[in-house]
Amino acid sequence: MTTSLPSEHESIVEIQGVQIALGFPDVFQFEWIGQQDVLDQLLAAWYVVDKSDIPLNPRLIGKPGVGKTTLAYAAAKKLGRDVYIYQCTMDTRPEDLLITPVIGKEGSIRYVASSLVTAMIRGGVCILDEANRMSEKSWASLAALLDTRRYIESIIAGLKVTAHEDFRIAVTMNDDASTYEIPEYIHSRLQPQIYLDFPEAEEEKRILKENLPFVPEHILEYVVTFLQRAHAKNENYTVRDGINIARYAAKRIRCLEHKRVDLESLLRQAVIMTLGDEALPYLS
Repeated sequence: MTTSLPSEHESIVEIQGVQIALGFPDVFQFEWIGQQDVLDQLLAAWYVVDKSDIPLNPRLIGKPGVGKTTLAYAAAKKLGRDVYIYQCTMDTRPEDLLITPVIGKEGSIRYVASSLVTAMIRGGVCILDEANRMSEKSWASLAALLDTRRYIESIIAGLKVTAHEDFRIAVTMNDDASTYEIPEYIHSRLQPQIYLDFPEAEEEKRILKENLPFVPEHILEYVVTFLQRAHAKNENYTVRDGINIARYAAKRIRCLEHKRVDLESLLRQAVIMTLGDEALPYLS
C-alpha cells in the first residue's frame, strides 16, 4: 500500500491511486475523574511491549452514562493521540464503517473515509461507541482489523487499507441496551473486557462540579445523595442524569430569582421532569 499522508491542513490522501477524503478528529474538554484503575487497564491494553507485539482491542462495558466514552477519550489524550468517534446504530452498514462513495462536483464520485478509517490512516484512536447496536454484517467487515492482520478491505473503493502502527481502537457497549448479539468470532477479538461501575459519592460530586462549575454546592449535594440512593438499588440512573437534573434546577432557580421559591420542591420537580415518577422513591 502506498499512502500519501496529508499535511496539517489537508484532508485528502491517495491510496493505490485512489484519492480518499479524511475526516477530522473530535475535540472535547473531557476529563476523566476517579477510577484510576480502569484508565490504567485501558492504557495497558493499548501498550506494545515488543516490535512483534500488537495492541489489544478493549471492550468498555457499563450502563449508559457511566463514562465509557470519556474514559477512552481521556486515555487517548494521555497518549497524545487524536480521537475519532464513530457512533454505531442498528442501521450502520459496512460501507458506513469504512469508505463511502459520494457524488462530487459535476457528478464525479468521491470516496470519503469514515472516522474509523481516518484514525487507521493517521495513527489516531477510534472509539466505536455503542457498538453492540451493530449487525453481524457490519462486524464482519472489521474482522481483519481486529486481529493480527490489522487491515480493512473496502469493496466499494477496491482498496485494502492497513492500519498505522500507532492506531488504537476501543469499543464501548451498554450492558443493558444490546440490539444484536455480538458474533463469537468478534467476541474473541474484543479483549480485554473492562467494566465501569457507578462512581463513589465523592467522585460523583467531582464529576458534577467539573461539568457544572456554575451550579451551587447545595444542588450538587442533593443530586449526589439522590444518585447514590439509586445506585444502592442498582437503578440505571447515572451521573449523566445527575448533570441534567442539576443543570435544569439551576436554570429554574435563575429564572425565578426574583420570586420566592421552595428549593426542595423545585429540586424534586427537576428530578421528576428529568427521570419521571419512577425516581420518587430515591428522593429525600
